[in-house]
Amino acid sequence: MQLVVARIGRAHGIKGEVTVEVRTDEPELRLGPGAVLATDPASAGPLTIAAGRVHSGRLLLRFEGVRDRNAAEALRNTLLVAEIDPAERPEDPEEFYDHQLEDLEVVTVDGAVVGRIESVAHLPAQDLLVIRGADGGEVLVPFVSEIVPEIDLDAQRAVVDPPPGLLDEGEPQAGPAEGKAGSLEEEARADPGNPR
Repeated sequence: MQLVVARIGRAHGIKGEVTVEVRTDEPELRLGPGAVLATDPASAGPLTIAAGRVHSGRLLLRFEGVRDRNAAEALRNTLLVAEIDPAERPEDPEEFYDHQLEDLEVVTVDGAVVGRIESVAHLPAQDLLVIRGADGGEVLVPFVSEIVPEIDLDAQRAVVDPPPGLLDEGEPQAGPAEGKAGSLEEEARADPGNPR
């Protein structure tokens, strides 16, 4: 199974380094020197990581064969994709890969069915669960432990404890992060949130 682990940002300096927006909580495992990653678009890769370092809170990577700023800039917005075992789970039992959350049934703490998780939206401020409601509508739920207290992968279920108005029709559903757009630089500095 393929997993997006980072997105390449702008070039840094003149020797081929790039900033990356990390999309995994295991960058040392997925983005270490020697890692060979597929890309989206596929024509940009595969890419082998030659070196990495943190500079001003941002991860910088250098790839084999990318030796100057022009070559690095040509990779901008390319997604880095790792091949993983679908049964693999993060070391922290309270962290999850996106593919593990997709299609889980969502119920409230009272047992009312909300719908199924369609995807996970990774915004700069926080991650959101995109839930397809039983009525076909879309519900956005902040993926924080206060609102999503339980994920049971064995039972294929997520339990939510929504604040008043979150699941009501016509109410704002994404909280303070709804509609927030960030620049690539802001996204690159953002907390990666849950592993991907």
